[in-house]
Amino acid sequence: MRGLPGYLFLSVAAILSLFPLYFMVVSATNTSKDVLDSRLLPGGNLFANLAVLLDLQDLGGAMWNSTLIAVTTTVAALLICSIAGYGFEVYHSRSKDRLMGILLLAMMIPFAATMIPLFQLFASLDLLSTVIAVVLPTVATPFLILLFRQASRSFPGEIIEAGRLDGLSEVAIFARLYVPTMRPTYAAAAVITFMASWNNFLWPKVVLVNNEAQTMPMLIANLTAGYVTDYGVLMLAVLIASLPTVIVFFVLQRSFAEGITGAIK
Repeated sequence: MRGLPGYLFLSVAAILSLFPLYFMVVSATNTSKDVLDSRLLPGGNLFANLAVLLDLQDLGGAMWNSTLIAVTTTVAALLICSIAGYGFEVYHSRSKDRLMGILLLAMMIPFAATMIPLFQLFASLDLLSTVIAVVLPTVATPFLILLFRQASRSFPGEIIEAGRLDGLSEVAIFARLYVPTMRPTYAAAAVITFMASWNNFLWPKVVLVNNEAQTMPMLIANLTAGYVTDYGVLMLAVLIASLPTVIVFFVLQRSFAEGITGAIK
């Protein structure tokens, strides 16, 4: 009985946390009027909403663009940031500590302050409306470098020395010994990067000047740009856009928790 208040509190908190997700799913099956009336029961308008969505927007193209950008960003960020974090810790020096401090200070600079120079740079290189323009500014983030650096502190130095004695090159030590050991950290970084890239709206909106290159957040914004918003269609688009991030998180959930706690330690 002593734990009953705690269980009741956690149950209420869980219900409140899941209610927005439930309302999103239910609203995707209702008409716009039902959504505005806060109807909490499923309706029969799902396929009608889907037909309107496909008629108004290029859903397949937006999903493909978002997937391509998110996957490319995730793979590139994992490769670059893990190498950087590994190098900062394994080849440790005071100069590298000062450089890491500068990188951490860069986290305090808002993206809005660098957005215009970045746009001018990619415009001068004729890279607007390309995947490269969206991916490059986000493949090396100080947070991920710090995450891998902290995780590398738990990587035994004896393994590195044993690999060197066996004749492995530094690249082979990283690829064959470090990467398999740090799989939880890679999973945590993959979840963080994929979700951030998938939900990114501002920079793709600025640099993807061609409407054919729109992503899912841009598609959702376009659905609210008219004089009248069909909220049933809008909630269906939000639901579809949420599915990839939900799938990625639940697939890597256990490794995500292990990677975060391992980095903190």
